[in-house]
Amino acid sequence: MNSKKVSEVLGVSVDTLRYYERVGVIPPVKRDKNGYRNYRDKDLNWIFLAKSLRGAGMSIESMIDFASLAQSNEGVTAAQKEVLHEQMEQLDKKFAELEKTRQILKYKIDTYDDHLAKFKSGEMNSDNVEQMWKMAEFKTTEKD
Repeated sequence: MNSKKVSEVLGVSVDTLRYYERVGVIPPVKRDKNGYRNYRDKDLNWIFLAKSLRGAGMSIESMIDFASLAQSNEGVTAAQKEVLHEQMEQLDKKFAELEKTRQILKYKIDTYDDHLAKFKSGEMNSDNVEQMWKMAEFKTTEKD
């Protein structure tokens, strides 16, 4: 499969494909007799994985490390797995942060009309507002 087709199938620009190969995010792609890249299924799997990992926030450096380990002839499967575990931990933290933000947004949407009415009636004002950071459902820890 040529670069243009891979770009269409996986939603990755041709420039990104070339960049990923050049810096080592994906292993080198075999070329045909004319020097054009000829992507095989294993190349598409690498690109799909790279796109997914990048979308999840993995750094280019970590992606390069992972790809380098995969191409090494040494027994490095544990090191590869560790790179993936580290990314999973980062993603889990990001999910937790997003879920907390989602809960705050849901609360604000659910209570919007009530709060607006309280401000209009004078029951609430800029000096008399709820303290969201103290609410049990939004309470942050020292680490946050």
